[in-house]
Amino acid sequence: MKRNSNKNKGLIFIISGPSGAGKTTLLESLLKNKALKKVLVKSVSLTTRPKRSTEKNNQDYFFISEKEFRRQQRAKKILEWTRYLGYHYATPKDFVEGQLKKGRHVILSLDLKGATRLKQLYPKNTVTIFIIPPSLEALERRIGGRCHKTKKEEINQRLKLAQKELSSSGKYDYCLANKELRLAAEELQGIILGEIGK
Repeated sequence: MKRNSNKNKGLIFIISGPSGAGKTTLLESLLKNKALKKVLVKSVSLTTRPKRSTEKNNQDYFFISEKEFRRQQRAKKILEWTRYLGYHYATPKDFVEGQLKKGRHVILSLDLKGATRLKQLYPKNTVTIFIIPPSLEALERRIGGRCHKTKKEEINQRLKLAQKELSSSGKYDYCLANKELRLAAEELQGIILGEIGK
């Protein structure tokens, strides 16, 4: 079912899934795809956390102060936001709407709360995709593998959150199992091209 009834306006694709499900890797592979490169844009989030040495402002994130975050929130320039480890992360309205007006399609990685909010704001233009890990055991290995400095307590918290997120997967338009990365990337690409109507 194609959601894009207005041909001059792009679609919003939201990818969700537990930490360690492979969202970032799948998203990166999509953005390298020749068929999608010219029409699909990754949304750049706002964050109040400090910039890491490897990150670029306006490319990885829009790095802003807590005061500026509050100002944008009051001005209704934030579509959705979350607080994680003491910092705010948000989707900027001007960036998303600017891309949609150009007829480009925007892709974001959001949690259930963020996905639900954008679906409410843009019901005809939002496509939600949930990435399911092969198993909770595989997820634990992935989280533990990439967070070797992370305390066991934090890994357990992430796994509890993962179980909660997995129980919400039925609320999404599509569910995609990431058992084998290449196949999952092809399936995700197929979903997006199908929705765009290419």
